[in-house]
Amino acid sequence: MEHQIRTLTARLLAHRSLPRTDPQVRRALVDEAFRVDLDARLGAVGLQLIDNPYAEHVAVALAPDVHEPVFGASREYAASNAGLTRDQLALLVVIWALIVLPKRERQINRQKLADDGQEDMFGQDAPLEHGEEVAGSIVEASLLADFAPVLGHKTYVQGKLLSRLAQLGFIERRGGLIHEGPLLDVLLDYRILADRIIYGTLGEVLAEAGHPPPEHDAFAASEPDPDDDPTD
Repeated sequence: MEHQIRTLTARLLAHRSLPRTDPQVRRALVDEAFRVDLDARLGAVGLQLIDNPYAEHVAVALAPDVHEPVFGASREYAASNAGLTRDQLALLVVIWALIVLPKRERQINRQKLADDGQEDMFGQDAPLEHGEEVAGSIVEASLLADFAPVLGHKTYVQGKLLSRLAQLGFIERRGGLIHEGPLLDVLLDYRILADRIIYGTLGEVLAEAGHPPPEHDAFAASEPDPDDDPTD
């Protein structure tokens, strides 16, 4: 077990993220003793394993108690401990909202991207899907048309913002489309961001740009229909 933990720790440090389907990652997620040793190994150098069951990858990140000693109190750190500028961070949140919010809704409802909308009476018993089965993509030209005017010009957004997000692993750019990268869902916390976007100003901005977010947080219980009287 010692060799496997050393190997997995080294791979996580080298790649920062690994797919959940990786055999060593799967063992870390189901083998309690293995996970305890892995957490101790990472914790000894100020790191922690980030695992979101709805994300396709796991990742390593700094433990909360070392954020300040590592990054200090610089202006960039105040916006993002990934070194993102404010406009890069703003675009990241927009992309997260456009990809992850509808993705999570499909995951909770056990629906795939290609579903035709028909009800599946056994849907809730289906396994949780990850990746492109449930995560849509964004047409890059459409994103630029809708948001480049407020973030700068097209060349700036492509060369300085999108390229940086791709370099860090938050997105992948392929064939004119923007896809979810390995870190997009695992490092951004849905439970913190979802309500702030859906019920906040950004939700209104997205709707005005033709990209309305879901009406409710995917984890929120459905509100009862006021026309349904339980006493009838």
